[in-house]
Amino acid sequence: MIAIIDYGVGNLFSLCSSLQIIGEEAIITSDVSTIKSADKLILPGVGAFGDAMEKLMTSGLDKVILGEAQKGKDIMGICLGMQLLFEKSFEYGEHKGLGLIKGKVVPIQGDIPQNLKIPHIGWNALHFKNKSRIYKNINENDCVYFVHSFYATDCDESITATTEYGKELTASVQKGNIYGCQFHPEKSGNVGLKILKAFCEKEDK
Repeated sequence: MIAIIDYGVGNLFSLCSSLQIIGEEAIITSDVSTIKSADKLILPGVGAFGDAMEKLMTSGLDKVILGEAQKGKDIMGICLGMQLLFEKSFEYGEHKGLGLIKGKVVPIQGDIPQNLKIPHIGWNALHFKNKSRIYKNINENDCVYFVHSFYATDCDESITATTEYGKELTASVQKGNIYGCQFHPEKSGNVGLKILKAFCEKEDK
């Protein structure tokens, strides 16, 4: 069973529907016992980093996520959910993240040419770095759907794919059992479903 962590932000129902399409049992939950009993966790998110972290901390779900991560449970952060995995973000101030992946989250604005629109919205190709197992069923240059104004940096050792939008931006990361996708696999058609399916599958030992 895949637990989609509900902490008050995120596109939860389309994600749950995508998991059901690929034959996975998925539940949207904030219940600690359910989260602990799940095989894998997905941390979604849209909105502001600071607000999201406050909601996680107020609910105590930050400690639950950190505990499950320490136990070795696979966790995927999507969009803002990925950004929350990092040490800190500079979105409207400076905010501490979960610290599961080394690095920080910074504005795209100022780092890309001025003629490019922000937020970065649309389909962009993936360029594999240290290719993650979640990409085992897709190909270099396959396109996925992005919606973001901030991106992760200072995380070279964890980057599994980048995308090009005026400069090379972090598209996904992995550190052991912790995965992050800046893009939305649940909005990325068949490619996104293949990525979710690979994440849900048991890792070959």
